[in-house]
Amino acid sequence: MLPFRIVDRIKFVVERQLVKGAGFQLLVVAAFIATISLVGGILVVPLDGEFDHVGNAIWWAFLRLTDPGYLGDDVGAWQRFVSTLLTVSGYVVFMGTLVAILTRWLIARMNELERGLTPVTLKNHIVVLGWTSQTLPLLSELLGSTGRMRRFLEKHDTSRLNLVVLTEEASAAQVHELRTEPGIGARARQVILRSGLPIQPDALHRVACLDAAAVIVPSAAHEATSLLTADVETVKALLSIAAQARHYRTGLPFVVAELQDIRKLPVVERAYPGPVEVVAGDATISRLMVQNLLHPGLSEVYNELLAGEGGNELYIRSGDSVAGLALGELAAQRPAVIVLGILKPDGAGWQVNLAPPSDTRVGADDRVVMMARNYSETEADGRQQALPAIGRPGAAARPHPVTGAQHRVLVLGWNRRVPSMVAEMASYPGKGFEVDVVSVLPTAEREWAIDRYCGPDLAVPCRHIEADYMVEEELRRTIPSRYDSIVLVSSDRLTSGEEADARAMVGYLQLEDILLESERRPQLIMELSDPDNRQLLYGHQSEMMISSMILSHVLAQVALRRELRAVLDELFTAGGAEIQFRDPDDYPLPASTDFHVLEKTLASGGEVALGVYRARADDRGHRLQLNPPRREYLELQPGDRLVVLALTSTSGGEVL
Repeated sequence: MLPFRIVDRIKFVVERQLVKGAGFQLLVVAAFIATISLVGGILVVPLDGEFDHVGNAIWWAFLRLTDPGYLGDDVGAWQRFVSTLLTVSGYVVFMGTLVAILTRWLIARMNELERGLTPVTLKNHIVVLGWTSQTLPLLSELLGSTGRMRRFLEKHDTSRLNLVVLTEEASAAQVHELRTEPGIGARARQVILRSGLPIQPDALHRVACLDAAAVIVPSAAHEATSLLTADVETVKALLSIAAQARHYRTGLPFVVAELQDIRKLPVVERAYPGPVEVVAGDATISRLMVQNLLHPGLSEVYNELLAGEGGNELYIRSGDSVAGLALGELAAQRPAVIVLGILKPDGAGWQVNLAPPSDTRVGADDRVVMMARNYSETEADGRQQALPAIGRPGAAARPHPVTGAQHRVLVLGWNRRVPSMVAEMASYPGKGFEVDVVSVLPTAEREWAIDRYCGPDLAVPCRHIEADYMVEEELRRTIPSRYDSIVLVSSDRLTSGEEADARAMVGYLQLEDILLESERRPQLIMELSDPDNRQLLYGHQSEMMISSMILSHVLAQVALRRELRAVLDELFTAGGAEIQFRDPDDYPLPASTDFHVLEKTLASGGEVALGVYRARADDRGHRLQLNPPRREYLELQPGDRLVVLALTSTSGGEVL
């Protein structure tokens, strides 16, 4: 073994003390100051008559070391020389080192506070676990829901909304994103960032999950090859919250969790015994996609009702204030509202009844489903003139019409939602879907994913084409014009939503050039991840669905009113009530029709009128007119369609 020099040993000892923190660093500096004072005092002790005791000499040296103002009081060349050395040493050791240590300690403490490692001491707040592409729209939706939020705060006996977001590493960049996000802006001070991962128990304690009024768990983005999926992370977070509740012997908070794979719902229910609502992210977007294939133009309805793009939204109101009223009477008292249906308690859940007979009575424990422009319109207002009551009898579910021909769908791209979209197509018997999937992903991998999700007995034929739709020649070989519908999906295999959207938009522009050469134009649906990208294709002819916006809106609204999830499940699954487009010529409408007359006409057949989808877009590019004023003439033009809520069955209807 090689011998160490004494200098190396001293350096090692000093280093071990300095790395222990500011306290030990100050002790080391104090030792240096004491040593320098001792040496300086010893150097001036031999001077005749100046110092009667060595302690006085050391004190003299300490004063020169710490305060240069004493330098002018010294006499004699040697004393002045020693005093000068002590003063210079004081600048370096005493002032410089002390200031450096204290400044570094203060900066470290400030950085630690800015990192969001301090546990919050709030109660009845809302916790969002994770910073994803859905977080900013989710926070904006929560902060913008004034009526719902007021009721939510009253329910939890609190006066101020506080939002706590758990992000992997809280930073100033995220604070800047909050301040520049439309809908948040100056209200960013109501959002508190904390660092950590949802799978870390100490991070869940840091955001005070057990004291929260609601915990929202959006799905995080993971690489396609990662073994840690978003659903695994969600289940682990729920297990940690339940374990903390058992440890502290306290109640479990209400949780709204997004699952990518709805088949894991039993796992979530076993992992979390408390109140929980599960939003099936992939299944929700897939259902909306397939319904949009069945009813072209329906994406504009989704974007208004589910993406918070102004206009109307769905509201759930308690029945205690209107108990005993019939739904027809309730609708007449609220002329700016469309009453869609009623929820009745059914054990631990709800029995959803949309488009019910107008004579259905509201019970105190029931919930009324309404569509309105804002929350205040759902309350009775004596200043508004009541409308004549409209009678709507009960209606039998109408089957989907069968065209007798295959509905050919071309899917450009691949993401984890494609298998669930194919499975959703299979839930509509008689529609005859036929799917071709174009992707650079190997065919075997795509077939395996669909077989694993849908099973071997899939009723929808799927053909896989290995090609890159970004290459024009490969896209031309698919002959896009021979399909009835083309869906461009946003890839989940790229590092960001911006990159995935860029690829989808470039593919769309190439597709438009190819379709201009054909007389036949199929329906185009494009899925985007980033809502900021929608304005880049101004005047586009495709339908757009911004999946992150829709899911963020759903998560936020279910957190504020958990009954809404049951309504959405009923509204956007096969069978039951569906939003559909109808031809005005199918109804005995007078020449001059206002919306109240339209409601009355459709109600006679058991349907609920929602609005009009125009054949021509307005100046803003919008075709949809939901919930227009009751006495406003609709002035229907050729090609306009009626937007209705009607009951359907999953069985096939007559061949058209």
